[in-house]
Amino acid sequence: MPNYVLVIDDNRLIADNLVKMLTLLGYRARAVYGSPSATQTLVEYPPSLVLVDIHMQGINGVEVVRFIRRHEKLMHTRVLAMSSDNQPDLISAVRDAGADTFLPKPVRLEDLEVALQEIGVQPPT
Repeated sequence: MPNYVLVIDDNRLIADNLVKMLTLLGYRARAVYGSPSATQTLVEYPPSLVLVDIHMQGINGVEVVRFIRRHEKLMHTRVLAMSSDNQPDLISAVRDAGADTFLPKPVRLEDLEVALQEIGVQPPT
């Protein structure tokens, strides 16, 4: 499995900023802008970790997490779900779908680093 992080967010600015943060932390990362291109990219170039926004146009992030967990090539991929909506029901739905952790937006570099350590994802050496 390629050792890179895929950021899925329909807000280009947020996605690009997350890629920059991950790069600063030593990860190889790329972004896709929304769920339609995400599923194709996930299957063609399986990442070791996915950061996915929950509220996107079309297929929402919960459905993307479910897709990852059902797909044979992706089922062991780590998933970090993100949203500015941190209602307990949403967080519960995200975890039930199979996300490894949840991170509230706006994402801060320090919080991202802690979340990645908590789920056991280390930058490539």
